[in-house]
Amino acid sequence: MDLTPYLETLRADLAAAAAPAGPETIRAAELLGHSLEASARLALLEALSDAAAEITTRLPESSVEVRLRGRDADLVVTHQTPEPPVPPTPPAPPTPPPPPDSGDLSRLTLRMPESLKAHVEQTAAAEGISVNAWLVRAVTQAVHAPAPPAAGRNPKRVTGFFQA
Repeated sequence: MDLTPYLETLRADLAAAAAPAGPETIRAAELLGHSLEASARLALLEALSDAAAEITTRLPESSVEVRLRGRDADLVVTHQTPEPPVPPTPPAPPTPPPPPDSGDLSRLTLRMPESLKAHVEQTAAAEGISVNAWLVRAVTQAVHAPAPPAAGRNPKRVTGFFQA
């Protein structure tokens, strides 16, 4: 968009307003018109930019930009195709912090039902780790898990009475 015709109209209007005052005032208006051209051009570009921003907020999936090329301003409309929604990924199970490696190891005898022992062995083998490593991880998770609510209390339950 060539802004020159708008600036020439502004200069002509300024000269016409000065005409009744005589030739000296007409000359002063011409000089003033030429010196105001850069400021008026900048004001026009700001108005175009504001208009483009307002139009962009009202166009779905499109945007309007003002691009300068030399002394000309171009309005560019860009159509944006919406990206297909990405299905949410399930959250990864939290990995427990590694057990503190103090260097000291303790031996512990654990008694459990044979059926539970068989299940632990199968689960550890499926994960490719030893029963001892699986048990250490399970105990670590249990120790670092948040404390359950007090016995007999449900944190999602509200008790009491209401009187209308």
